[in-house]
Amino acid sequence: MMAVAAPIEIGKTVSANYDERIQAAKEEASKNEAQANEFSQMAESYEQELAQLEAQARSLQQQIADSEKRRDKLEKEIKANKEKIGTNKSALGSTIVDLQVESETSTLEMVASSRNISDFVDRQSQQTAIQNKLNDTIEEIDRLQAKLAKQQESVEQEIENQKSQRQQLASKEAEKATLVKETRGEEGKYRERAKQNNERVKQLQAAQAEENRRAAAAAMAAANQGGGGGGIASIPAGSPGGGGYPGVWANAPINAYVDNWGLYSRQCVSYAAWKVAGTGRFVPHFAGMGNANQWPSTVARHGIPSGSAPRAGSVAMMPIGYYGHVMYVESVNADGSITVSDYNLEWDGLYRQYTRSAAGLTYIYF
Repeated sequence: MMAVAAPIEIGKTVSANYDERIQAAKEEASKNEAQANEFSQMAESYEQELAQLEAQARSLQQQIADSEKRRDKLEKEIKANKEKIGTNKSALGSTIVDLQVESETSTLEMVASSRNISDFVDRQSQQTAIQNKLNDTIEEIDRLQAKLAKQQESVEQEIENQKSQRQQLASKEAEKATLVKETRGEEGKYRERAKQNNERVKQLQAAQAEENRRAAAAAMAAANQGGGGGGIASIPAGSPGGGGYPGVWANAPINAYVDNWGLYSRQCVSYAAWKVAGTGRFVPHFAGMGNANQWPSTVARHGIPSGSAPRAGSVAMMPIGYYGHVMYVESVNADGSITVSDYNLEWDGLYRQYTRSAAGLTYIYF
């Protein structure tokens, strides 16, 4: 009895110790992921604000381009007007000379040179008209120059204001871009920590599986020395009774040992794993994920499929209670029922074989 009792306590202690460390690493990884998600949300908010600023900057840049086009057009108009002014000045110069010559001619001379009084009056009126036209042209040129100068000043001020706004937006864009970079950096740090903790979980689970394997081997060796059963290979050989389940496990108290697949002895999962492995098929180590209702997802990681159609040699999983229950399918019968064998159906650690409905079960095809 002592040879059996000692391994029970060792196995439970090792498992409990690893379970606590694995759970702590999982919780830490979960916290890391939560913090990373918070930073991700912050970064997304900053990115949206940055996108808005960039859109404003593009709009403002277009406004600057439009203003510069107006300025260029205005400069061309000013240049053309200056050329026009030059032409007018040249013409006015000639006119002024002519008027000066006319003004130096006495009235008597003008009368004498005129054909008649009407001709004299016409010449006097023409001089007056030319003088008035000269004054009007000079005033028009002055007004146009003033108008163009004002427009030019307005456009230059507009461009200066727009460029100032663009500089302010560029400063805000740089600030938001820095916030995005820093926030994404923090997110990355917590993602990395979560990754490291998840890796730690895998390492601990692998170490736990190895410890369980060693503890089981030691327990079985102790049991053999005490007369508890025959020698054990990598997969225990069957023994009479109990569906052929190894006597070293079947004859010990329930949960006394951890088997080759990281499962407790005389449980439905341990029996099903042994039954499949006994046919030469691969059964993975469950590494802490071996509850019956976890089997479909756990074995799927190793490429082992599941489905709803019963097959002889498959393992049927019944989603019942907190842990679920697994059974080995011995045969599929003509009436659609299945014959199964299992352990611990009634929480008594006992072997059973019976026929039941095939409905409502998930079948794992090892």
